[in-house]
Amino acid sequence: EIAKLSSHIEHAVAQLPDGRIVMSFPRAGRICAAQILAELGDVRERFQTQDQLAAEAGVCPVTHASGKSRGVVFRWACNKNLRLALTCFADNSRHASAWAAAVYRKARDRGCKHPHAVRILARAWLRVLWRAWRNKALYDPQQHRAAIKITA
Repeated sequence: EIAKLSSHIEHAVAQLPDGRIVMSFPRAGRICAAQILAELGDVRERFQTQDQLAAEAGVCPVTHASGKSRGVVFRWACNKNLRLALTCFADNSRHASAWAAAVYRKARDRGCKHPHAVRILARAWLRVLWRAWRNKALYDPQQHRAAIKITA
């Protein structure tokens, strides 16, 4: 039953215009794309800025400061399903994209543990994903200036 349901989801998301947009990203996959689209919805005005989407997804850093202490954490009050789908995509993408691998490696080199580094990468991907989703355009690595710098 799970295999049949997964097959049905994969087929359905491949038919959607927004499904093709999300699946155009490296290693996004069909199931992950379906999860992302299910949480984004089709009302593009819902997220006016990429920062709003990042906050909703829980990949936006928040600074906590009190007296002498200060720390940066990620939001816990967020859409956890969207965060899970985006971090799954981000973690997979670092195996297929040199830019994503470089962002992840840079975060790890700064001392971030794996989950934190994946959220940093998810935040970076979210900027690109938001722009593609808003413009109804497929991801084109030749238009991704940061990725071009890494591969050049």
